[in-house]
Amino acid sequence: MALLELDQVEKHFGGLPAVDGVTVWADDGEILAIVGPNGAGKSTLLKLIVGLETPSGGSVNFGGEDITQDPPHRVRQRGIAMVQQTPRSFPSMTVLENVAIGALFGRAGSHREEEEALESAEEVLSFVGLADRRLDYVGNLNLHQQRFVELARAISGQPKLLLLDEVMAGLNDAELSASIELVRTIRDRYEVTVIWVEHVMKAVMSLAERVVVLDFGKVLTEGLPEDVMREQSVIEAYLGEEIKLA
Repeated sequence: MALLELDQVEKHFGGLPAVDGVTVWADDGEILAIVGPNGAGKSTLLKLIVGLETPSGGSVNFGGEDITQDPPHRVRQRGIAMVQQTPRSFPSMTVLENVAIGALFGRAGSHREEEEALESAEEVLSFVGLADRRLDYVGNLNLHQQRFVELARAISGQPKLLLLDEVMAGLNDAELSASIELVRTIRDRYEVTVIWVEHVMKAVMSLAERVVVLDFGKVLTEGLPEDVMREQSVIEAYLGEEIKLA
């Protein structure tokens, strides 16, 4: 059984389908990339998984349990965390305090007292390379650093599934390489499954183990990255030209 299973999931806004009968799955420990043109329904799909949006139809199952109607806090307690493209941190709080919140309100069974949560936050910040900024206010960090704070807060709650929404957008080459390596290490070190929406094809080809392509709210195709990126339907709908593989 897959860790996560979406069966014919739909989301309509004013009668228009943003997600239109999507069936996808993710295995335990997998890094799955979801790609496609703007407006394909990728971010909406992630929000349906974490309860930020409620499906108009279909079902979402996690660990063998139906979570279709669960509110966001309940989904978080089940072990699903999400990092959005625009950081959702508390800018008037320190980096350490932001990450400790994740430890305090993470997966059920992982909850800690305040002192223990702060210790856990220190450890995770060291892992993502932000230990020296732990007492800075998040609002004083650049975008790349704020995204690393979001990642740290997510993993401090010990999730089983980590959803990433375009967290590598706008990064320079050095930041991109660091982010790719960090996500891979998070999967291995914390034994977490990763579902990752991304437009940066260099990152997708370097990191993803399987790719799902969405177009107009539907699954266009799925498979190994090197196979998917050669498909003519993907080139026409999304890439514009075939990616040259090394």
